[in-house]
Amino acid sequence: MLIKAEHLKKVITSILKAAGSDTTEAETVSEHLVTANLSGHDSHGAGMLPTYLSSIRDGLLNLNTPAKLISDSGSILIFDGQRGFGQRVAREAMEQAIVRCQETGLVLMGLRNAHHIGRVGSYGEQSIAAGLISLHFVNVTDHPPVVAVHNGADARLLTNPICFAMPGTSQTPEVLLDMATSKIALGKARVAMNAGSKIADDTLLDASGSPTNDPHVLFNNPPGAIKPLGAYKGFGIAFFCELLAGALTGGGTIQPENPRHGSIINHMLTILIKPEHLVDRAWLHDEIDALSTYLLKSPLAKDADADIMIAGEPERRHRAERSQNGIPIDPNTWQELIDVAATVGVPRQTLDFFCP
Repeated sequence: MLIKAEHLKKVITSILKAAGSDTTEAETVSEHLVTANLSGHDSHGAGMLPTYLSSIRDGLLNLNTPAKLISDSGSILIFDGQRGFGQRVAREAMEQAIVRCQETGLVLMGLRNAHHIGRVGSYGEQSIAAGLISLHFVNVTDHPPVVAVHNGADARLLTNPICFAMPGTSQTPEVLLDMATSKIALGKARVAMNAGSKIADDTLLDASGSPTNDPHVLFNNPPGAIKPLGAYKGFGIAFFCELLAGALTGGGTIQPENPRHGSIINHMLTILIKPEHLVDRAWLHDEIDALSTYLLKSPLAKDADADIMIAGEPERRHRAERSQNGIPIDPNTWQELIDVAATVGVPRQTLDFFCP
């Protein structure tokens, strides 16, 4: 089925308010999830809602909880998310870091103990809107591992995303690289499982360490694993996400002595840069335009499956198409939303009303 973005936002907002979030928090989380769907990242969209409601019921996600500033050293800020909604506390931490970066030109911001912060590109978009460059390193705790190390047969890591964001120019759109350090995000396996689809070759291992295309293996007991992106390269970057986002922020890493209650806790280390403190903006824009033009004019390879795109372009295309035609929701995911709505007293008729 195809659902208009504004309708899906109303569905999610109604469920979150019924679960106990105030209006502002419910709308913040809803906006984030639907924007992920619009951007083509269904793994981080509306389908996450059942997971969030489960964490609320288990006391692992604290509603109506803001980001708490626990250390301010001028250009270094540390926040504690206090297990609040990640989409809220990460946005609040970014807002304060952006204000400080406009003053100082450079900020190092750590956020620890946030419930799932969702699509990390959202926070890169915050910095872009403020005219700033940002680099984000994220790790995941409180959750069983789902990603294998290079040459390993079982899961030892999580998807540990990174994001790099740079404002655009009058000719070149903003550049936004947002990616997991595993071959796919765990949510993409969930989306494929709900849709009855297989996963590409050389992506998953079953519980015995053998290759498989079946996304169910990640949700079995014992579970399988996702392979790291780019073999040892993705493994190396994921390891640094643990060190930077987990150890350096004080949040903790995936090592087994730290608790695993079964929710999703993110820690994020962010670097914000005001480019005018380094280089003339006009020169920088000319260089960005020249480089982008040079790269995009490369002739297509004979086996290319798409045209050449700078990071951020696929999301822009998805947003244009889905804003016009609607967001695709598979029957299993829609049924999960109906079921989770019922657990907080939102009847099926209400969802149908929002989605005519």
